[in-house]
Parts: sequence; C-alpha cells; structure tokens
Amino acid sequence: MTRPGTRPDPGLQAPVLDLPAALAPRRTFALVAGVERYGISHHWNLRGPARDALRFARWLTGPGEVPAANVTLLLSPLDDPEALDWTLSPALAELRSAHRPATEANAKSALLEELPQCDGDLLWIFWAGHGYLGRDGELMLPCADAGPGQIRHLNLDSALRWWKTDLVKHRRFPLQAALVDACRVDAPRDSRWNFGSTDYGGGNTVPGRRQFRLYASREGEAARNDAERGAGRFTEALLGELADQSVREGVAGLPQAARRIHDAFRELRERGEGWQLPQFLVDRDWDAGSFLDDGPYGPPPPKAARLDQTGWDGLGELFEDRVLPPCAHEAYTWAFKESGCAAPVLGGLPADSLLDLVGDLDERQGGRDGMPLAVPFVHYLADRAARPRGPAGGLGDPAWAARLAQWVRAARERLALPVLRPPPAPARRAALHVRLESPPGGEDGLLARMWLRGAHTRQLWESEDGPVAPAAVRAELVRTLALLAAGPGAGDEDGAAYGTVGRIEFHVPYEMLETDFDQWPVPRGPAGRTRPLGTLYEVVVRCPQEREDTRTEWRAKWRWMHTQGGRHPDTVRVVEDPDVTDALGLQLGARTAPACVLGHASAARSDALLEALLEGGVPAAVWQRGGGAPPGGLPARLSPEALPGAPAVLGLPARVTEVRRAAAGGAAEGADRLVLLWDDPDDTIDPRSLL
Repeated sequence: MTRPGTRPDPGLQAPVLDLPAALAPRRTFALVAGVERYGISHHWNLRGPARDALRFARWLTGPGEVPAANVTLLLSPLDDPEALDWTLSPALAELRSAHRPATEANAKSALLEELPQCDGDLLWIFWAGHGYLGRDGELMLPCADAGPGQIRHLNLDSALRWWKTDLVKHRRFPLQAALVDACRVDAPRDSRWNFGSTDYGGGNTVPGRRQFRLYASREGEAARNDAERGAGRFTEALLGELADQSVREGVAGLPQAARRIHDAFRELRERGEGWQLPQFLVDRDWDAGSFLDDGPYGPPPPKAARLDQTGWDGLGELFEDRVLPPCAHEAYTWAFKESGCAAPVLGGLPADSLLDLVGDLDERQGGRDGMPLAVPFVHYLADRAARPRGPAGGLGDPAWAARLAQWVRAARERLALPVLRPPPAPARRAALHVRLESPPGGEDGLLARMWLRGAHTRQLWESEDGPVAPAAVRAELVRTLALLAAGPGAGDEDGAAYGTVGRIEFHVPYEMLETDFDQWPVPRGPAGRTRPLGTLYEVVVRCPQEREDTRTEWRAKWRWMHTQGGRHPDTVRVVEDPDVTDALGLQLGARTAPACVLGHASAARSDALLEALLEGGVPAAVWQRGGGAPPGGLPARLSPEALPGAPAVLGLPARVTEVRRAAAGGAAEGADRLVLLWDDPDDTIDPRSLL
C-alpha cells in the first residue's frame, strides 16, 4: 500500500486532466488561512494550523512557483507571527509583511471581493483550524474573531457555490480546489452556539466550472492534530504528496493523491488504531464523478471486529425491558478507550436504547486485537450493576451484573478476545450535607442537621435543643470541617470510607435558595485569615422538600442528564426575562430536556424563575444571586471552552468553584454571586430518618 509522501506509481495513474492550456503559476491564485487563536476562549486555541498554512504557502510559492502577490495569507497564530519560520522559501519573505489576521472580514473580503477580480485559471483555498457543520450540513469555519455572542465564520459551502456563478467572470477560474484541515462535527443546537445565518448568495451558475474538495474528515468526525509537532495529519499527508511538484502537476494529480492518502489511513484503521482517525472525503473528482468510497479502486474494506449471532441473542435477553442506565454514556465512551480507539465527537448518545447503542458500537467496528466495541461496553455495565446504588454511580443490581459478566466471559472465550481491564472505580469523594428548616411553630432561628455521605452515611450533628441562629450553624460547620480535615480518629472504622470531603450541599427551604452560603468565611492560613467557603469546596443548594408534586419529572430529568453524560445539546436552556411567564414551569416539566437552566432573569423576575425551576422538576440550575447576568452571559462564564456539548453539565459544581476562585482573585466580575442548584434525587434522605 502506498504511503502519503511517496511518488505516484505509474500503474495507478488516471488519465491526465484536460487542463487549460494557459494554466501557469502566474495564473494561479490562492487563499491560505491558519487559525490558532480564537477570541471566544483560550480553550479553543490549538497549535499547528498557522504552521500548516505557512507550509502550504511555501509549496505554492516554492516548487509551485506561484508569485507571492497571488497568495492571500491569513494567519492568527498562538505566538508572535515573527516567531514562525518565514525562511522556508524566498517568496515567504514578501508574505511576511503582507499577511493579515484570519478574521471574518478579511476572509470574506479576500474570497468574495479581491480574488474574484483577479484574472486566473486556478483558485486554491487552504484552511486549517476548527470546523463545524450547520443545520443544513454546511461547513462553517470559525474565524479568529469568533466570540461568545457571535461565532464569526466563513461558510465554505456557500462561498464555493458563489464561486460557481457568474459573479466571477465567465472565463476566469475554471478550476477551483478547496483543501480543509478541520473537523466536520455538528455544532450544538442551542443559543450558546450563535453562528447566525450566513449565505453569500450568488448569480447564475456558469457551466464548466469544476471544483475539487478534499476534507480531513467525513461528516461527524474530528480531524486529528499533532500538537507536539504543530501539524495536522491531513496537511502532513497532503504536503507529502505534493512534495516538489509544480502547480500543474499538483492540480492534475489531486484525485490520485487523495486515493493514496485515503488508503494509507484505511491501513491505520485496519491496524486498529482508531475508527475515527481522519477518513478523507472527496466529494467529486475533476470530472464530477464520485470515486473514493464506492468505486473499484483500492483494496477491499477491512474485516470488522463485530459480534456474532450468539452474542446478539444473549444481549436480546439481557437488555429486554431495560432502560438506559445513568452510566450509559460513561460505558459508551470507555468502550472506545479500552479498545484502543478514540470516542466519536457526539453531543450525548447516538441512540436511546441499550440494543441500539450496541448496534451503533458494532457498526463502528472494533479496535486492536479484534475486540468488538460492544464487549467492553457490557463489561462496564456489569461493573456498575454490581456496585451499590448511590451517588457514586452504582446500579445496585447484582443479579443483572452476574448475567452481564457471564455474557462477557462467554464472548471472550467464543471469539478468542484478549483480557479486559476492570473499569475505573467511581470517584470516592464524600459530601457534607447541611439541612436547614424553618421551625414549625414559627420561632426565630433554624432547625439544622448535618450528615456525611460517602460509601456510607453518618449523621454528625443536630440542633437538638431547638432552633439555632445561622451563625451557630456556620460555627458548627467550620468545626466539623476542621475535624474531618484532621482525618479519622482512633477507633473510627468508617472514617477512611468517606474519602476527601469535596462538596457541601445545603438542603434549604425555597425562601433560602439565594442565601450566600458560598461566601461564609472559613479560617485559612495564619493571622486569622479567612476564605469564602465556595472557594475551598463545591458549594451547592438543594430544595428537595419542594419536589413532592414534581418528583416524577425531577427523577426523569436527572436520570436522562446522567444517561447522556450531560452533553446532549438539549440538556441546557438559557432563560431570559421574556421566557419567565406563568407557563414556564409547565414548559420546563413537559419533557426530560432541559435538565439544567442558566438563568439570566433580572431581579424582578428572579423569584418567578426559581418557582418555575421547582415546578418543572429541573434538578440543576445556575443564576446570579439577586438576578441579572455576568458580562458575556452564563454560558461563556461556565463553559469557556465552548466545545461540542459544552458546558459539560456534570462538571458544573467543579466549574462554578473555579469561577468563584477567580472572583476571589478579582479575575471574574460578579462570580461571587453565582448560585448553583444541584438537586440529586438519588442522594436525598427523608427528613424523618434524621429526627
């Protein structure tokens, strides 16, 4: 099999493309862009695209002999542009002073205004950076000035349609090649991903214009970037093929180069190094024919590692009438890791039943050593089913666990599969619970109870002599935290089972939901110094006593959120003032989604928002104490990475703690007013058991 970068085998050469007679370097133009730094968040930044763009420009202006004046170079590198290697070819020195930032305005100006006015035969478009698919499957390439409120981007599909019309003069640019080193994953369908609506329009289609598109991944797949080497795998393979060819040779040989690249990566797939590794897609060759995936060229597809009929029959019995367990997303992603593959970039799960999930895994084939992906998936379920039910993620079903484990053993023996490692154990981190109630007789003060929940549950303190002031509760909490930090005492057999206390959960009546527990001072360091409680621990509020009428919705939303790993695009909803109506609670409770609300309601509508959250059974929510929204909004504050499925809802307690710590250092304005509702129905104790 031919590797990327090798010279073409004459026996594999296709008929030479009928190129325009006048095609020459001086009649070749290009837009070359590399985006590493994005305005939306530093979590978007990646290293490699700027170097890739520069290397492609080097091929154009070096072996390709294209004049530097014909190349529009857009660069937004992580480091100073002067730190890039501009010595690769003499022509790069000219581009060194002529390149511009890779902003939306510069990209549109170059592609839709400047280049169409040039008199050329061949247009190259090379783009390296992030990429997302819109609702209509159009490839959207975020620009350097993408922000939380508006993800500025280039709509490549719309731009290529535009280039086929008579808005570009009839006799110009009969050949156009677009090479994109970017992911092609779906953009999450919620308001945090505001790409807007971008269509550049166009005139009448000009017959005879031919376009060639080569992408680093198929729809729904991520392109791999080698951060250490600062290079995309697509670009590495592409430049290996172009090598020292002229522009004329390069454009004529693109279809054959694409075939060789495709086959080389298919060989990686045969070796089980990951189903999702870049699978190269060419929509059409220069003659408008589809040739890559369904033609006779190349070796047959690899034999898949898949389940046999006996395995499917057993799963039919094991999964009959079983709903997706809360650990389904964890099991799904772990199956890829254990099989030596990378999990697909998905927002949640691809199916809503266990059998359909296994079907999805089976279609994606297996990993190294012929391991079907379904086997580690069932192995993970068996582990969690054997563990006690509780906040650590156990299912508490030992009978089902035994049947699942037996299926795994039989499948391994029957299919001669390698040994499977045990799944990672759930994190053993204890939570300290503080329950506050208003006295039934209306007296001043609060009835308070405190217990520790880890592998076991242990009551620690109770206000037995009657209501106490909030200051007394705070003092007892500080004393308890100091004792727990000192570790288990002599003879305390259960002490080690609780693990490290990382979260404090306040169970409170509705009217106390906005109490500033996270700002309670806790001694820290010398000279009587204190820190806010919410900067040292994950501090959440809960309101289980208001859940009686919506218990069904509450439990269903929590279970669905965990089943999807908190990453389904419908998990989170942002609620603004106009949304806070008398019907909001009914709307929130009508379906399992949303399970988390980010509240931007003003102070005047804050109470109504909290009522709607409880009426709708919403288990998780974040809002600002006293109403309002932080600069840029809560989505940008809580999920600055803005990756698919973000924010990772199951990580919200940790993320809110990070934001509170930033506020303590003055780096996050208003973050000390954030309130996190985190109401786990599987970790709620009936108050009567504490009396």
